[in-house]
Amino acid sequence: MPVPPDESALLADFEARIAAGESIEPKDWMPERYRKQLTRMMSQHAHSEIVGMLPEGNWITRAPSLRRKLSLLAKVQDEAGHGLYIYCGTETLGVDRHELNAQLLDGRAKYSSIFNYPTLTWADVGVVGWLVDGAAIVNQTVLAKASYGPYARAMVRICKEENFHKRQGYEVCMVLAKGTPEQKAMVQDAVNRLWWPSLMMFGPSDTNSPNSAELLKWRVKRKTNDELRQRFINLTVPQAIALGITLPDPDLKLNEETGNWEFGEIDWSEFHAVLKGEGPCNHERIAARQKAHDDGAWVRAAATAYAEKQQARKSTVAA
Repeated sequence: MPVPPDESALLADFEARIAAGESIEPKDWMPERYRKQLTRMMSQHAHSEIVGMLPEGNWITRAPSLRRKLSLLAKVQDEAGHGLYIYCGTETLGVDRHELNAQLLDGRAKYSSIFNYPTLTWADVGVVGWLVDGAAIVNQTVLAKASYGPYARAMVRICKEENFHKRQGYEVCMVLAKGTPEQKAMVQDAVNRLWWPSLMMFGPSDTNSPNSAELLKWRVKRKTNDELRQRFINLTVPQAIALGITLPDPDLKLNEETGNWEFGEIDWSEFHAVLKGEGPCNHERIAARQKAHDDGAWVRAAATAYAEKQQARKSTVAA
């Protein structure tokens, strides 16, 4: 879009700061398109953290030991915190989190497609930690260098906690893979179901990604979807070999020249179907978030009333 003449100097300065690797802060001037792209990306990320609690949350009471219950409870609590960090970041862009939540509930906003798949067994909890959080780390480590300061700083803490989540999930997989034949088969089944959806987490291929070019230009993202996906695969294949687990891709092979693990074609029709609401758990996930929103109405009302009471008291004292 053409830039108004009175903003051309501001835009030139903004782009020079981006090129120099400086952070853009909330009170700095930024193009409206930059603000909108950040809001879209950060809100999707925040929604993913909140919805991402659901597949694992229903295993807290069914975890096989007290230690597992405590660690899973801590993880789910961390995910809630991650969502709140990022919602706070979007508010620095002038967006109200209540509006973002409304967009999630009415279907205008998206979240990561991986969370529309069920966790059928305890092994799924381990594989989600290993693969899903592993993919998140690959993506978010780069986001810790994003050009928007509040987002980048939030990623630093989030990445530390996600590393714990991945280790926790991998340990669950390792214990099961070294257990009985039935336990190892349970891990293999979970990997068979979640491997391809985990690869889809990085988004469409670079040739079909509508937003990547702008995000890369403004250094919100530092690597393309395909580059991040390849890094994740390169890191994960040796881990699967160590577990004795087979990844469900007959085309997977190591390219000795590049050092990359080459992989088969992703079924992007499945990815787009899930994004459109046709995944195994889309309706269940939104219904759960809607119920939580409705059940929490009294808490929001009480908090609002308390804040108003406190403000009235301060006003009286000041008078």
